[in-house]
Amino acid sequence: MKLLLIFISILLIQAFVGNSILSNAASSSVTMDEESDVVAIDKKHYPKRINCGYLCARRCRASSRKKVCHRACKTCCNRCRCVPPGTYGNKSACPCYASLRTHGNKPKCP
Repeated sequence: MKLLLIFISILLIQAFVGNSILSNAASSSVTMDEESDVVAIDKKHYPKRINCGYLCARRCRASSRKKVCHRACKTCCNRCRCVPPGTYGNKSACPCYASLRTHGNKPKCP
C-alpha cells in the first residue's frame, strides 16, 4: 500500500512540473516559422547582405578618380545596402544613396 502511495505521489509531482514547464514555454517569446519546422527565439530581421566591392567597382569603372569614387561608393553602399545601376545617374533607384550629403551639402555618393 505504501509503495502504491509513493508511486502515485511521484506521478503527480512529475505531472505538475511538466505542466509548469509547458506553460512557461507557451508564454515565452518563441515563434514558429510557418514555412519550416524550425523554432526561432526572438528572431530578428537582418538586412540583406550585398557585395559592395563588386557593385562599387562596376559603378566607378568609368570614373577618372577610381579610388576616391570607390571609397565614397563603399561608404554609401554600407549605409544604404544598395547601389544604383550604371556608372552615372539612376539615383532614383536607391533614394537613400541619393540623399546622403557631405558636410558641404554636396552629394556624397558617386
